[in-house]
Amino acid sequence: MDVRKIVVVVEDVDAARTALKWALHNLLRFGDFITLLHVFSPAMNSSRSKNKIRLLRLKGYQLALSFKDICNNFFNTNVEIIVTEGDQEGGKIAAMVREIGASALVVGLHDRSFLYKLAMAHNSIANSFSCRVLAIKPPPLPLWRSTCARASAARAPDISISSMDFSQIEIGRPLEVPDIAPPKVPYKICPDPSAIIWRSRKSKRKGSSCIST
Repeated sequence: MDVRKIVVVVEDVDAARTALKWALHNLLRFGDFITLLHVFSPAMNSSRSKNKIRLLRLKGYQLALSFKDICNNFFNTNVEIIVTEGDQEGGKIAAMVREIGASALVVGLHDRSFLYKLAMAHNSIANSFSCRVLAIKPPPLPLWRSTCARASAARAPDISISSMDFSQIEIGRPLEVPDIAPPKVPYKICPDPSAIIWRSRKSKRKGSSCIST
């Protein structure tokens, strides 16, 4: 069985964490390598001082370590972390995926995902990657959270999945893995009756006395 390299994009959003958990449950095979890739970029019109770049790199590495903690809950996972500087349009991610030689790219799909920006910049984003791309949607939000999400989406740019060229990208929802209670360990209340020492003691009533005549 060939060893596969799976790249998971690390972002500080719930969708990225959901995508990683989905990959661990449904995609990862024994012996596969997982590359946690985080690409940071300084904000536009900001200074590019060494201290600021170093701070962004440190924050990205700490974020990737929190993703690695999720991987540690799975037995025998081979994980590497790559934190590098790049653009926000996905060009650096595509270049790193090709350089790594990944067989699959797992991305958490959210409103500000780089996939949208990449689709707007190129006619066909399928040519940007040389591997299978899986965009994982987070599970539906509860009613009270979905109301807040619709309000924030109203302020966000109007970007529709149907208007993008996502023909070569598999978009799916994560499979919900139910919590399985640990099995009960049977035990004997009295494993060896001969080991029990019975003690009998005469009961004495308080205040009782014996009168002899």
